[in-house]
Amino acid sequence: MTKSRFAEKWTAVRKHASAYVLLIIPLGYFIIFKYFPLINAQIAFKDFSPLDGVFRSRWSGFEHFRMFFSSFYFSELIRNTLFYSFAKLLVGVPIAVLFAVALSESRSKFLRKIVQTISYVPHFLSWVIMLGILLMLLSPGEGLINKVLQSLGKQPISFLTNPKTFPLVVILSDLWKELGWSAIIFLAALLGIDPTLYEAASAEGASRLQRVLYITLPSILPVVMVVVLLRLGTILDAGFHQIFILYSTPVLSVADIIDTWVYRQGILDFQFSLATAVGLFKGVIGMVLLLCANWMIRRINGTSLY
Repeated sequence: MTKSRFAEKWTAVRKHASAYVLLIIPLGYFIIFKYFPLINAQIAFKDFSPLDGVFRSRWSGFEHFRMFFSSFYFSELIRNTLFYSFAKLLVGVPIAVLFAVALSESRSKFLRKIVQTISYVPHFLSWVIMLGILLMLLSPGEGLINKVLQSLGKQPISFLTNPKTFPLVVILSDLWKELGWSAIIFLAALLGIDPTLYEAASAEGASRLQRVLYITLPSILPVVMVVVLLRLGTILDAGFHQIFILYSTPVLSVADIIDTWVYRQGILDFQFSLATAVGLFKGVIGMVLLLCANWMIRRINGTSLY
């Protein structure tokens, strides 16, 4: 870089100094808590011993990766993880978009604020609290839903211990908990739509439904694509806290995901190298999916993260 170009760059930095100062905290966070720990990822290729430490532990190559791939539970773990991840994505995103559109189309500001507040609350509750609420609703003996079923002459259902109903409970409880919070970004996107588009459509005689279909939804499509892209990057994170709180031995075949298996094998059994290998595997797969989805969506409609 020539001296003149360096001077231009430095002038631009000084001009926007406040913006660069604001970047210090988030950059520091990512460097300290995200990038610096990557040094320890080498234990995925070692027989890690706490006494020997990260750098003095013996190298084992790809042994821990082979152990995971050859595990009896590998196909089951991948199947369950992908099922819950894609189910939450395919159910959660469209409903969050529709919810945001419904809120924006509401004529009553008071009702809109009340509904927004109520929908946000579950996001701030831990899954431990959510389990207590679900037990009050779904418990075979005293659950509200089973009480209703019994009053109709039906047999009570063990929703949380039945392999057929457990996946439905996971998907719907996640939707209930995160719907309002997920809709926030779409509400923000709706605020950015030029109001003159709606005025012109109204002047042409377009109905409210037509304005939603031909103005609202196409306008927020790029934001929806970005949200889907970000979710694809974490597609192998099916929700450890939720599954760990809700699952039990009777539903292990349909509830066990990669993270819960890693917790049992890697943490409880002190197989830290195995846990790190699986985490590294998840990271690589997530990165590949993100890059592929970003390329594909950019080719389709020109929207991408970069």
